[in-house]
Amino acid sequence: MAKRRPSQHERMKWWNDARFGMFIHWGAYAVPARGEWVMHVEHIPADEYARFGEQFRPTRYDPREWVALAQEAGMKYMVLTTRHHDGYSLFDSKVSDFTAPKTGPGRDLVREYVDACRTAGVRIGFYYSLLDWRYQAYWDGPQKDPAAWAAFVKYMHAQVRELMSNYGKIDILWYDGGWPHDAEAWQSKKLNAMVRRLQPHIIINNRSMLPEDHDTPEQEIKSSNRPWESCMTMNDNWGYSAADRNYKSTLQLIMNLVRCASGGGNYLLNVGPKPDGTFPAPSVARLREIGRWMKINDESIYGTGRAPFGGGMIGMTTARGNTVYLHVFRWPGDEIHLAWVKPRVTSAKLLATSERVGVKQVGDRVFLRGLPRKAPDAIDTVIALRVNQ
Repeated sequence: MAKRRPSQHERMKWWNDARFGMFIHWGAYAVPARGEWVMHVEHIPADEYARFGEQFRPTRYDPREWVALAQEAGMKYMVLTTRHHDGYSLFDSKVSDFTAPKTGPGRDLVREYVDACRTAGVRIGFYYSLLDWRYQAYWDGPQKDPAAWAAFVKYMHAQVRELMSNYGKIDILWYDGGWPHDAEAWQSKKLNAMVRRLQPHIIINNRSMLPEDHDTPEQEIKSSNRPWESCMTMNDNWGYSAADRNYKSTLQLIMNLVRCASGGGNYLLNVGPKPDGTFPAPSVARLREIGRWMKINDESIYGTGRAPFGGGMIGMTTARGNTVYLHVFRWPGDEIHLAWVKPRVTSAKLLATSERVGVKQVGDRVFLRGLPRKAPDAIDTVIALRVNQ
């Protein structure tokens, strides 16, 4: 008798509870250090670009350190670019020579990442780009040269099969690069049916040009009635760019995380490792600062979603069960006013200290009193409110 495949609800349960993950853009493009689109933007020919694969020597790559930092930041899953639009595969592949094992690294970088995640109990995600700039068939499309397009799609399907077959249980398949072709051209139904046969528990995003399990707004926070996940960078690039110092503050990153959770979505925060395999220092610093905040306030993020009322002029709210978490980013002093509160607030406390907060409710207005004059947390002080729904 065939095993019953898990329902979407069963497959998505852990993901909906996680709320926070790490995106990692890494590949041969780290060598020129001008971002992951350098091949396309600078119109570098494939044979010239191949030199970066040979120069790619990640001598300090230790994915156990990546995983440890993700866990320190409070992230529950990781998604690694196994192959980006430039066609460089971090994994061993029988259908490509432009891979990490066959060029400069001389090793399967995906295998080491998977082993590190699995040992630490972190959920494993693979990013895979459907397109490959090195193939003229991608640019021409299926109508101009159907035979070349068919060969290109066959190559892509073969690589996805390798990823789904050679690394044990994989939790997330994060497609990208489907434009401008449609799902029929990519044979996406056939592709995803194969993926689900090989990985029955997997979660698949919406970028194979089919909706699948969840939406993926990029560089914006846009809630949806479907499961959704905002993927965002810390600075202006996904891949390593040595000159990009435009990093968002830790305050902004935590606000983004809370905004995602408050809308019932996930936050997939990107890091672009250097060519030696280490994370840039500004990224490390911010991840550790987020981790310090999460260590105290993680219950206001994990497993939470939309609250029955908002945070008014001072912040945002998340909720789980009969608890509403008020995230105060603009501390007003010793009293907080909330409005349009329909449920009855029965008690309140500072999450960090469990110190009780005075509550008075008049109609749909709530007054939280007896607060410290100075914000207990300079970034986001969380107040846990018990409510009767």
